[in-house]
Amino acid sequence: MIFVTDAAGQCVYASGEWVAFTGQQVRDAMGRGWLERVHPDDRPVVVETFKMAIASAAEFSIRYRLLGPANTPRWVGAGGVPSFGMSDHRFIGYLGSITEIAEGADDTIGAYGNVERFVPPTPHLNTSPSSKLDLVADHLILAHSLIEQDGGKSALPFLRMALFEVGRELAARVPHLDRPLN
Repeated sequence: MIFVTDAAGQCVYASGEWVAFTGQQVRDAMGRGWLERVHPDDRPVVVETFKMAIASAAEFSIRYRLLGPANTPRWVGAGGVPSFGMSDHRFIGYLGSITEIAEGADDTIGAYGNVERFVPPTPHLNTSPSSKLDLVADHLILAHSLIEQDGGKSALPFLRMALFEVGRELAARVPHLDRPLN
């Protein structure tokens, strides 16, 4: 699943897989509405990791439980890559992905987060992108993590520009919302 946030961390785009995976409508996930589908025990880790990442405009990764349509917890790996404005290089938000990591897992693992690095987990069938642009975003995020790990850093400015443009296109797909994003 792909998501886009603004600089304040408000969700401005969530891919259609969000509805099937969580039972929450995309419009209700906007702003901070998506937190309603995070397992209550994991919310503090998710909120604190996200808050620290935003404060430093850094990559982040989080492992936590999302609640499915029947409130069944499902372990996911999520994270994002920061986007910066083209002209002033100001932090403008995140392009990120969420992948189911352990279908049917019990509570033997705990929620955790880290700031500074995001390496997406292997895609799972339940959270694979369904639109072509979401798939492009998924591949760009993976390419970003691979370049960081294995050289080719001279390509990062171009890759970040592509991430910015794809994130902007995804965010533009969301119709105007009647409720504020806070």
